[in-house]
Amino acid sequence: MVSKRLSREAGHRRKFLAVADETPESERAIAYASRRAQATNGSVVLLYVIEPGDFQHWLGVEQIMREESNAAAAAVLDAQAAKVRERIGIEPELVIREGSPTEEIHKLIEDDQDIAILVLAAGGAKEGPGPLVASVAGKGAAFPIPVTVVPMNLSDEDIESLA
Repeated sequence: MVSKRLSREAGHRRKFLAVADETPESERAIAYASRRAQATNGSVVLLYVIEPGDFQHWLGVEQIMREESNAAAAAVLDAQAAKVRERIGIEPELVIREGSPTEEIHKLIEDDQDIAILVLAAGGAKEGPGPLVASVAGKGAAFPIPVTVVPMNLSDEDIESLA
């Protein structure tokens, strides 16, 4: 069970959460979340999750790998934030976490009671819509807030007319 959402209470704004990564579908989710935030006087949270990798090396190597992963995550978030600022004119909140994407999304939703909607985009690959969207369709994730799934093939004009 998720804690009470505060986004409708005085002094709070509804936040749209989008997961940022290097995939084209991530850009579509961020574009939609940003437009919806603009249209509803909300805000956007961009989350980059660093999945635990092979950080099991010697201590010095592990630290360097973590720093490189954090720098790469920050670069992706900064690039996406610049697009949001330029196109929409709002300042997104940027969050970097390390762990399982599904678990970190759940934790962030629990930590920030203004997050009211998770926006994901379905990939167009033969393998399926992507792991997060697949987890929403299955019972693996069962996110505690509404989830909007955006088709990857929507243009900016399509997103603007829908948001």
